[in-house]
Amino acid sequence: MKAVPGVNFSTTPLSVNGREYRPPAAPLVAICIDGCEDDYLVTSISEGCMPTVEAMSKNGYRGMARGALPSFTNVNNAAIATGAPPSVTGISGNFFLDPESDEEVMMNSADYLRAETIFSAAARAGRKVAVVTAKEKLRDILSKDLQGIAFSAERASEARLETHGIDDVEALVGQPTPEIYSAEASLFVLRAGVALLENQMADFLYLSLTDYMQHKFAPDESESLDFHRALDVELARLIATGAVVAATADHGMNAKNLPDGSPNVIYLETMLTAQFGPGIKVICPITDPYVAHHGALGSLVMVHLPDEMNRTAIADWILELPGVSEVHDRETAAEQLELPADRIGDLAVLSDRHVVLGRTPADHDLQLLAGGLRSHGGRYEEMVPLLFSHPLNEQYLARAGDDPRNFDIFEFACNGVVL
Repeated sequence: MKAVPGVNFSTTPLSVNGREYRPPAAPLVAICIDGCEDDYLVTSISEGCMPTVEAMSKNGYRGMARGALPSFTNVNNAAIATGAPPSVTGISGNFFLDPESDEEVMMNSADYLRAETIFSAAARAGRKVAVVTAKEKLRDILSKDLQGIAFSAERASEARLETHGIDDVEALVGQPTPEIYSAEASLFVLRAGVALLENQMADFLYLSLTDYMQHKFAPDESESLDFHRALDVELARLIATGAVVAATADHGMNAKNLPDGSPNVIYLETMLTAQFGPGIKVICPITDPYVAHHGALGSLVMVHLPDEMNRTAIADWILELPGVSEVHDRETAAEQLELPADRIGDLAVLSDRHVVLGRTPADHDLQLLAGGLRSHGGRYEEMVPLLFSHPLNEQYLARAGDDPRNFDIFEFACNGVVL
């Protein structure tokens, strides 16, 4: 579809959550490479596995951006989809303690999203929008109020025209619905994007991958290099359609193990109960249906305390624990971490680079983590790659050198690229 004669792409400006977007007169594809610590790109490029990304670095733009905290999937995908931080989106984790029901629930429903998406606005402005996710858990949030295509690789075979905006996804992509715990789940998403572009079914796309491979393999392992080699092939195919291609990540990834290879866990609820008594509840916002990825162990947790307990004393005690890097009360977390105050705990606790935080040993099945734990959620997974297939204009090149956010990606792709 490179420079298809007679194809018009709507350039009607969009106004979404206080930002203005001027879509290019070309297809646009933004990709969230789930879990993509920059070391994956650096290592794969050095091993000759990612010539397309290397070319993007030279002919377009490659740098770094700061993600949203907690550095979890739902939080950052919602931010990217809206161009706004969690304080605006209302999405504070994959999982939270609902203050209205006092129940611990998954935050994977569009009902929890408090902001309009760029996708729904683009569709109203005349763009043919498609949202393709690897994980089904994201599809509902990202497709809120969308008149367009939205489906997941995880349940591609279940996509129907009346509910997903598309039929026969497997036939379109040319392969069966993949296993979610696989490299193919992410590659399926990218191949779906290529097929949608080539068949002129979409011209404004968001492709969100899964971090299974990054949870399982370090950047220099052969399985990781093979995956990034295959990912690079699909990036080349997307660029070959004539699209503006942009990519970032929702979070990075770090090993979180003791010298013997076992997970380096602080069971915070167990320790707090022993020290201060019953009634304390620790919520792990990384919790989601994909426990084989991480065992519900990440580097940021929320602590909910009974009213009679001294928050300052408990926060000070937690901060003295080896492996804890930050402790914030609700008000400070809402301000400094840009979080919705009504959907977080009395305390937000972050851990060091190689440490994870859990509830109690009974709440986490470490047998799922054969080969060690690689996870995310805290400050040390906040910085992620930012890539564009085209060069940036002077204004946005300056912004890229300041403190760009991963949720700036659509603004940069719409307003900042030079065609």
